Amino acid sequence: MIAMPEIIGYIAATLTTASFLPQAILTIKTRDTESLSLSMYSIFTLGVLCWLVYGVYISDTAIIFANAITLVLAASILSFKIYNTVCKKS
Repeated sequence: MIAMPEIIGYIAATLTTASFLPQAILTIKTRDTESLSLSMYSIFTLGVLCWLVYGVYISDTAIIFANAITLVLAASILSFKIYNTVCKKS
């Protein structure tokens, strides 16, 4: 049986990951990153990677799944931002 703290962890992981989806979908569709901060997405993506490593280290499935998905989405947005910044795309 799953304990209440684990249930809360899975709910939190689902909600925080799902909250990131609209921005990721919009950026991937439009490839428009002009209004996004390069430093914010760089720091955020690194932080998500650290959470993923932490989740693996403590063997916490909720942390691992949520941050693995968020890392893919954040890295995609960051890649578009870096590309648009380097290539000066408007």
